[in-house]
Amino acid sequence: MKAYIAVLLLAAASATAADDVNIPVFTDPGRRAKLESAFPDVEKVFERYRQDRGIPGLVFGIVIDGELAYAKGLGVRNRENNDPVTAETVFRIASMTKSFTALAILKLRDGGRLSLDDPASKWIPELSRLRYPTHDSAPITIRQLMTHGAGFPEDNPWGDRQLAVNDETLTHWLEAGIPFSTQPGTSYEYSNYGFALLGRIVSRASGISYREYMEKKILTPIGMTASTLEPSAVPAQLRAAGYRKSGDSYFEEPALADGALGAMGGLLTSARDLGRYVAYQLSAWPPRDEEERGPVRRSSLREMQQAWRWSDFTTARPSPEKPLNSIVGAYGYGLRIREDCRFSHYVGHGGGLPGFGSWMGWLPDYGIGIFVMANLTYAGPSTAVDEAFDVLRKTGALKPRELPPSPALLSAREAIVKLWERWDDKEAAALAADNLFLDTPAAKIHETIDKLKTDLGTCRPAGGVEPVNLLRGNFRMSCDRGSVNIYVTLAPTMPPKVQFLRFTAAGKPGKQAAGAAESLASLVGSFRKKELARISASASVAAALRPQLEALHIAYGACRAGDTLAGDGRTDVRVRFECDRGQLDVSLRLAESGKLLGALFTRPPDVPCVP
Repeated sequence: MKAYIAVLLLAAASATAADDVNIPVFTDPGRRAKLESAFPDVEKVFERYRQDRGIPGLVFGIVIDGELAYAKGLGVRNRENNDPVTAETVFRIASMTKSFTALAILKLRDGGRLSLDDPASKWIPELSRLRYPTHDSAPITIRQLMTHGAGFPEDNPWGDRQLAVNDETLTHWLEAGIPFSTQPGTSYEYSNYGFALLGRIVSRASGISYREYMEKKILTPIGMTASTLEPSAVPAQLRAAGYRKSGDSYFEEPALADGALGAMGGLLTSARDLGRYVAYQLSAWPPRDEEERGPVRRSSLREMQQAWRWSDFTTARPSPEKPLNSIVGAYGYGLRIREDCRFSHYVGHGGGLPGFGSWMGWLPDYGIGIFVMANLTYAGPSTAVDEAFDVLRKTGALKPRELPPSPALLSAREAIVKLWERWDDKEAAALAADNLFLDTPAAKIHETIDKLKTDLGTCRPAGGVEPVNLLRGNFRMSCDRGSVNIYVTLAPTMPPKVQFLRFTAAGKPGKQAAGAAESLASLVGSFRKKELARISASASVAAALRPQLEALHIAYGACRAGDTLAGDGRTDVRVRFECDRGQLDVSLRLAESGKLLGALFTRPPDVPCVP
């Protein structure tokens, strides 16, 4: 078993099959060491969080490239004996259980036992008698239960006390009906009841109890041997007691037994086991040809980590001195999905019960996850996990995998460079998809290349292809008097041919243009009225620029002029400003004298948010 688990946990970081030539990879050889250097600071984040919240004990873990790289217990698991928390201490993780339930449903789906679009009443006949809020409501499906879209009311305070309810009581509730807060399939509303019903569906579709199915088909294959749904099954010396706090006093919460609602929040686990689980979820990324391992297909793991139902959108500053952060939230299958100004794909889930609070979060494109389990009611440690990710970011090593250029893109680059050097109509026709020369005549593309060569001098390829995906990317030509960025999109043909081609020239800035850009960058960092007047072509230009510069200073801080992105280098120049709090693209319009006629400030296209 140990050997199997080791193979499973290393899946995301291991070498792949020979056919996997376009798999994103980490390119920084010092990545692991840099991340590990931040572990002491991450520990400080969680210890400060524990102290500030008055949490008796917690354990946190950091998963990197398929293994639990660091785990540390802080405080005590039991206030009566002051036993310390360790990586083996078992906590109840509440609603984090929901993703395990979703895994069980997906395994049954993959095995042909059910469909996510089955009416839930197929497996729970009592639901066929539900009174829907409108006559045109479609029957509730399994997929809607998995994404909190069934229309059932939010039920956290109520659901938290129902774990030990038996099957007979749940059946009685179902026969009495369920009230709706929204129409099914129209919106998101968190429902513990809905996930409890998924547990019953697992039992009906598999022919065994939810608990038995979970232990045999999910937990054991992942290697989670210390995990269970029944608190009494955990050795007393390993189980964390759960507490609520009132003023300065702590009260131990009773450990509810496993019952009919366990599928919504009953699982208990240790840091060692939860590390294996987070590593298993991360092992689904990136998609590849490697042999399948684990209880559920990698494609199904990726499916549950996608946004299936939008839940919320927020824009706020954590504190006045910190940058604005926009967050788009959604729900997958038993998991929360998020995109924000830092990360384009964040997956996680929290758990809260009387006595406990937990959170796990991971970054599929970065191969890294962080989790924390605490023994205080609704401890809500998601903010501490976010802060821990920020600590890792400061090392400079928290970066996503990079996609190598595909053979199709490399071939297109080679053909385009060849045409650049010597145009040939037949070779151009062989390169082009059907639409290319209808959209832009071949003669026009030939003319554009000739003009760029005249304006910029001899050009040669510089650097490699920067892929956006397998069939779209950029590459650069370095020239005597500037550079050219060439953007290419390939068509869905075999072989893929060029359907779109764009040349963006960046002439080497002259002395006047370079000076104007440097002066404008300095004014963002420190506004000086006389300097703005000196570089502006008129008082009206200066008056228009002043409020923009003052606002930019607040958002971006001090800036300097960086790479030239486009323009003729004389009267039209686009420059990347590198600033204290981000990057800024600035398009300058200049008179022949070098004075500013205007400036347009925009965020770079690959930067999701402004400071």
